[in-house]
Amino acid sequence: MDYFGNPIYTYSLKQGIDDGFLAPYKVIKVTLDRDAEGWRPEEGKRDTTGLLVEDRMYNTKDFDRNLVIKERTERVAKKVSEFLRATNRMDKTIIFCVDIDHAERMREAIANENRDLYAQNTKYVMKITGDDELGKNELDNFTNPEEPYPVIATTSKLMTTGVDAQTCKLIVLDSNIASMTEFKQIIGRGTRIREDFGKLFFTIMDFRNVTALFADPDFDGDPVQIYAPGSDDPVMPEDDGNEEIIVDNETGEEILIDPPGVEGGGNIVDGPARKVYVNNVEVVVVNERVQYYDHGTGRLITERLTDYTKKTVQQQYHSLDEFLTRWTNAGKKTAIIEELEEQGIFFENLQEQVGKNLDPFDLICHIVFEQPPLTRKERADNVKKRNYFTKYSEQAARVLNALLDKYADEGIENIESNKILSLQPISEFGTPAEIVGFFGGVDQFKKAIQELEDKLYIAA
Repeated sequence: MDYFGNPIYTYSLKQGIDDGFLAPYKVIKVTLDRDAEGWRPEEGKRDTTGLLVEDRMYNTKDFDRNLVIKERTERVAKKVSEFLRATNRMDKTIIFCVDIDHAERMREAIANENRDLYAQNTKYVMKITGDDELGKNELDNFTNPEEPYPVIATTSKLMTTGVDAQTCKLIVLDSNIASMTEFKQIIGRGTRIREDFGKLFFTIMDFRNVTALFADPDFDGDPVQIYAPGSDDPVMPEDDGNEEIIVDNETGEEILIDPPGVEGGGNIVDGPARKVYVNNVEVVVVNERVQYYDHGTGRLITERLTDYTKKTVQQQYHSLDEFLTRWTNAGKKTAIIEELEEQGIFFENLQEQVGKNLDPFDLICHIVFEQPPLTRKERADNVKKRNYFTKYSEQAARVLNALLDKYADEGIENIESNKILSLQPISEFGTPAEIVGFFGGVDQFKKAIQELEDKLYIAA
């Protein structure tokens, strides 16, 4: 721009979203205590090799570059997995990590959090980096909307540009990104719309406050000029002595070269600095907020999770009576739950904040309409007290009691599942055909389930 002058015309992200060409987004910002407060090792703390950990304060710039906290990686993987369980575990996801080592550790942590799906297909989560031929060979499958696997890709730099991930619905930022150009490129992985695959928006889950760059007026404006050397300045900016980044021309992967390390006695050590790995460090989530794109201003609006839930639900259900009527008349309660999840209501996260085993019905009534909630166990116990099972045969009554216990443990979604008759402990009563026979047939069984749900949500 210095040479040619200002562009004749620009087309911004805001315009693209408003015109329907680009997908809108929402941001979930998750703050971990170690990121917010830093971490200082206790006296005598040793790393996984048995060496003493240097006594100083470590922060997000250190994490996964100089210092690896195993529990931090696990906590990030757990939050990502919770989000996917609340939305769709088969949604294409890219997790941007600090480096290749971090990407591999994140792959392992995601696999551990999703053992069931990983056991079905090990390509559920894959590391796709410049050094990994197996992962690079799967890149086309990841970006192909017709291919279900891989579902989750962990990467560092390889997928920031030139990757047309048309159906990517979740972008996870667990890397320290200061470059506006790189940030724009990463966000661009999610902006494609594919209506035929249900891709109308995407979510950014930010663990390192990278999305603070959204507040930069340049984000939605002109390209950012990172460095403008004067006549006497070097062509490239001088580094700060902390790191050097080179690009592998063959893979496009950025390779971090750390400066020489310093041993405890002050002696310079040839080669890259040693990365320190530590275990048994407690890491917890201290804050979780939702940001969403405001079409009127083109800005991100930040709200607490509970406030966002209240506002979003009340846009659809203006009163408690309206919500109760819809819930009561719904053939399947899961249809309402899924509808709210698509609007960014995260029931697992809300349950964590409330601290009780409430099902989505009580979470909405309590958080949105300020009603006293009942736990799932309390609702199940209330139904058992009414003793309405006496009109059923002994075998049918035992099945309904087991379904109530299943609800108390896992929620309404399981009762309405088509697979419920094949799941423990219901399957112990016989084959699906035998169990349905206890009620006199399929229609009578469905009617019994509907009545059970009605009894569950009768006011205590």
